[in-house]
Amino acid sequence: MSTRAAAESAARAGFAVTAIDAFGDLDQHPSVRALSLPRDFGAPITARALAKAGRTIECDAVAYLSNFENHPSAVSMLAARRALWGNAPAVLRRVRDPGLLARTLGTMPGCSAAMVREPSPDIPEGAIDWLVKPVASGGGHGIRRWRRGTRLPHRHYRQEFVEGTAGSVVFVADGGRAVPLGVSRQLVAERAFGAAGYRYCGSILAAPGDAQFASGETLVAAAHTLAGAVAAAFGVVGVNSVDFVARAGVPCAIEVNPRWSSSMELVERLYGLSVFGLHAAACIDGTLPELDLVQLRRGAGAVGKAIVFARRDVAVGDTRAWVPDDDAGNAAVIRDIPRPDECIPTGRPICTVFATGGDARACHAALVRRAAMVYQQLAEWERS
Repeated sequence: MSTRAAAESAARAGFAVTAIDAFGDLDQHPSVRALSLPRDFGAPITARALAKAGRTIECDAVAYLSNFENHPSAVSMLAARRALWGNAPAVLRRVRDPGLLARTLGTMPGCSAAMVREPSPDIPEGAIDWLVKPVASGGGHGIRRWRRGTRLPHRHYRQEFVEGTAGSVVFVADGGRAVPLGVSRQLVAERAFGAAGYRYCGSILAAPGDAQFASGETLVAAAHTLAGAVAAAFGVVGVNSVDFVARAGVPCAIEVNPRWSSSMELVERLYGLSVFGLHAAACIDGTLPELDLVQLRRGAGAVGKAIVFARRDVAVGDTRAWVPDDDAGNAAVIRDIPRPDECIPTGRPICTVFATGGDARACHAALVRRAAMVYQQLAEWERS
């Protein structure tokens, strides 16, 4: 859906990049050739249409972002007769199978995963609360509580509702081993950012040892174990992440995102890494980095991002003032900037805001203030 962060990371790593996505935002890296699927190809926003558009671009290698992991056949089309930097369709079919993921991690030492029930009209009553989730899930879209006695819609499944704090561990892998890059707290369904239901709306990343989860370093170590287990069991390559819910100090795995994920640019901001550079090295020849994240750490104790969603249909004004100066680089506070006069429907992203803070709590408060400034600017444009 959005390529800005990954394309920027690839450009900083020295690659010549063409990016195709839904938006073609105003603030793509100056060296990136940024194309919008609706605007430049006149096509609907689907994985198949993106893959078809990608076939028209001459290149040495291809990489996919969200939510291609739900469409292995589109990945095959995109990668035909070209190098694929990312997980192959066969890997995607296994790691994105919620039942297989739960069964596999449930048998591995030090790992926990939310229980999954396959579609069945004969569901025994019990004490467990369940969520109904689309098989082709992403970003919390389409998730709701299951009402006992109701049938599951087609291509949906039930997953145990886990009470706790949402988080994610990002890592780079070589098909068997994993090097963790960071453990972040996820922001979900926060009204301050215009999100509802179970929708993902941002992340906050602190360096190892900083308190962003109640269980601190113990949970971070367990999340690293979870990343290693996924890499060993499913053979993922390049950068990946595991979404989890921290329950009583234990990360309970919810799903695997076998591609670049939203919190990875926070790793870049905190540690000064090119995550896409690490991704490419792992995919090309299996090279994994040797990292001391404590020594690499830069600046504030925590860095965060929040996606600001439209609370109603809006038309933005002259957004060129939001575009960061060249010197700002990836330190800019507003990114994923829509083009001037663009109309944004209710529930769609307007932009992304960034903030830092001495700890996760201070960083979150700064994100809320920045989101409020965006909504204030929208109101001013609406009045004028």
